[in-house]
This record gives sequence, structure tokens and C-alpha cells, in this order.
Amino acid sequence: KKVVPELEIHISTQANNTNWAAVNAWAELGAGRVVLAREMFLAEIREIREKCSVELEMFVHGAMCISYSGRCLLSNYFTGRDANLGACTHSCRWKYYIVEETRPGEYMPIEENDRGTYIFNSKDLCMVKHIPELIASGVHSLKIEGRVKSAFYVATVVKAYREAIDAYYEGVKEDPDEWYREISKVSNRDFTTGFFFKKPTSEDHNYGTSSYIRGYDFVGVVKGYDSSNQLLIIEQRNRFATGDLLEISPPSGKYSVITAHELFDGEGNKIDAAPHPQMEVRIRCASSYPGFSIVRRKAKD
Repeated sequence: KKVVPELEIHISTQANNTNWAAVNAWAELGAGRVVLAREMFLAEIREIREKCSVELEMFVHGAMCISYSGRCLLSNYFTGRDANLGACTHSCRWKYYIVEETRPGEYMPIEENDRGTYIFNSKDLCMVKHIPELIASGVHSLKIEGRVKSAFYVATVVKAYREAIDAYYEGVKEDPDEWYREISKVSNRDFTTGFFFKKPTSEDHNYGTSSYIRGYDFVGVVKGYDSSNQLLIIEQRNRFATGDLLEISPPSGKYSVITAHELFDGEGNKIDAAPHPQMEVRIRCASSYPGFSIVRRKAKD
């Protein structure tokens, strides 16, 4: 603050911002915004809002950490990759065994059931159904996990929250389950509301697997439309083929479903499939769609 007084300062969630006294202390030191810890009840956030004038930011979507908001040291100890620098190896998602000090090499399983044990494996935070409560808490910014996530993930999740927030302010009655279903189409570990409404229980933990649920594949991005030949121009990202049902999700608005009856390469040759990443593919389609619309397909078993 002394060296660059005009620079706006935001205090990371890793500072363990869990009460109004701490938030006010940061404000007195010159912070313009404080990112609250994920481990807070909504009532506590409202109390901070009442007693603090600084801007507040809160996590609303993404992975939950076993330690206070990203301060876990397991990744650094095990692999040398620092979670606090964005390089977490997600050690909390690993399958663990016990080794007793005097019996090296003798692995004793920790078994909850025949699938093993994932003792630190939380479900992912998702608050898209609770936008009115979040806004009423008085926070200025909603934080969505995006580091090392795909464009498909970020575009889908941010769009859902953006539309939910806009609908609230415009007084439009929408079904929050629709946004929830949209978000469920990107990789996730099932969802929880974390600490917002209650102390998490076993229902907020995923005991079966640490793998992501991937219900849909990101197969392309709309780059344009050839109206004279009624061809939708796609930049391919993953393989899809003739006959596939494709969902097209525009930057705003609801998604549409089309069938890839005919596919052509960039030279106009008819093809059966789009096998190569980032190749230009044209789909026979009577309707145009905005540029950068996401093209996805239900994952095949």
C-alpha cells in the first residue's frame, strides 16, 4: 500500500477470513475486498456484512478443501507441488492405506466397503439454486473455481450463474433446477451446499470414488454459418460422428438439440466423423447459432 498506493488490494481466502474482526483488520490495513473462507455459515456472512464496510467476496462453486480454504499442505509434502500456488495434486482425493512405522512395506487397507475409502473426498460446492440467499447476504462478488478447468467447464458454469443472477434482478421467475442440470453436464463430484446452511454431514461426502462424473463431452465451438449452403461451421475439439445428437449452448439463452445428419470437412468433402482436434467441420443445419456457442454430446458408455 505504501509502494503502490493506487493499487487495489484483495485479501485471499487463504488468510482464513472467518469473522468480522479479521475482516475489519484487513480493511484498516488498506484492503478493498476480502475473500471469505468457504467454511462459513450464511448467518456468519450476514453478520460480517453488518459490521464491515469493505467489499466481500465468497466462493459459490467448485471443489471443497479438507483444510481451511486452500491451506492444505499435503500436496506440497507428498509431491512438492504447492496448493497455495495453484499446483495442488488433490491429495485429499487419493485412496489411502496405513503403514505402521516398524513394519515398512506392509500396507493395511482402510476399508469402508469393497470400493475402498476416500476419507477426505468432499462433494463439490454448488449454490446456483440459492442465488436469492447469496445476494441477500450482502456480498459484492461470487467466486467460481476456474483454475486448470476447461473452457467447456468455465463457460457452462459461469453462464448458469450469470443467468440466475440476472433473472433475480430482473424479477424473472425461472426454475433453478434447470441451471443445476446445466452445471451437472460438466465434470463434477456430485454437489453440496457446503457450510452455508448447516454443518456438513456424511451426505456431503463422496465415499464411492474420487473420479469426476462426466456426463457430456465437449466436441466443438461454433465459428460461423454458411447460409447459402445451410452449413454450421464447427471447430472440433473431440470426436463426433454422423448421426450423433448434439446440444448447442449459446453464450446466452437455452440450448438446442440437432442431429448431425451430414458432416463435411473444410474443403466440402463429405465425412463420417470428425476425428482430428481443431479441424473445421461443417454440419448440415437449417438454423444458425451465435459464434462461440458450445457444442456438446452426451458421453457414450
